[in-house]
Amino acid sequence: MKKFLLRVSAISCALCLCLAAASCSSESKNATPAASSAAEAAKSGTGLPNYRYVDLDSVLSKYNLAKDYNEEMLRMQTNMESEVKRHENSIQSFASSMQKKMQNNGYLSEESYKADQDKINNMQANAQRSVATLQSNFENAAMTAQKAVNDSIQAFIQEYNVKKGYDAIFFKAATLLINPALDITDEVVEGLNARYNKVKK
Repeated sequence: MKKFLLRVSAISCALCLCLAAASCSSESKNATPAASSAAEAAKSGTGLPNYRYVDLDSVLSKYNLAKDYNEEMLRMQTNMESEVKRHENSIQSFASSMQKKMQNNGYLSEESYKADQDKINNMQANAQRSVATLQSNFENAAMTAQKAVNDSIQAFIQEYNVKKGYDAIFFKAATLLINPALDITDEVVEGLNARYNKVKK
């Protein structure tokens, strides 16, 4: 789930910051009174474009539904790892007993050795099937969780924008440079959690 996120590399971020700094420096030297007024309006929150953006990474790290799914996936992963370890220990233990039996001439016939060999082969096959089933369940649960979180966020944004009336709401990761005054991430997280906590009760 890790998996729900849209990320920008550190190099790209650093480049954007450098470009922004250079742009601001250049603009400050050549700024006209009108441009300065527009900049001040942007800082004060007035005169902003009629669109906003959301930092999806922050939403997913703070949205309680996403956090609950992450915890569920971690539990499934832990259970899967425990099951793998259990099979490994069981097979290794039986293989060791076979080895000792061979060293002590414990096999009185070829048939008895073949019976144990068939048993360990079956143990390995059962382990592979069990782990494959757990892996498939884990992947299906991850896809279900991702869809549920994405659908929930999208539905909330649509409801949220009925009142706000923005022309567009972007993901921050889809932009190279954007005015921080347009950030509505905290507001969206607060609304998502308020709705989710109400339903959960």
